[in-house]
Amino acid sequence: MTDDSEAPADTFGVSIGVDDDALRFLVHVPSNLTAPWDDRDAFQRLVEEAVWERLDRERTLGAVGRVADAGERVELGTVTLTPDGTVVDHDLSLPET
Repeated sequence: MTDDSEAPADTFGVSIGVDDDALRFLVHVPSNLTAPWDDRDAFQRLVEEAVWERLDRERTLGAVGRVADAGERVELGTVTLTPDGTVVDHDLSLPET
């Protein structure tokens, strides 16, 4: 049996992109991945789920709407995950308003 603390993990940056009519959840992927991520869409969903489990979605998006204009990007921080969705670490915070 493998100890989860030894499972390979990668750290992804997370931000919200502001368009004229929408907010986009953005996952910044490191150039060198440690873990065997087989499905790009799946790990992006895992990252998004991990973020919204730790930050209040409505409050976060409201803050982004107050601090950013169209064409800007607001950083939320980072989340470190293993391919099974285990959050190893995170440094996430609401945008300062």
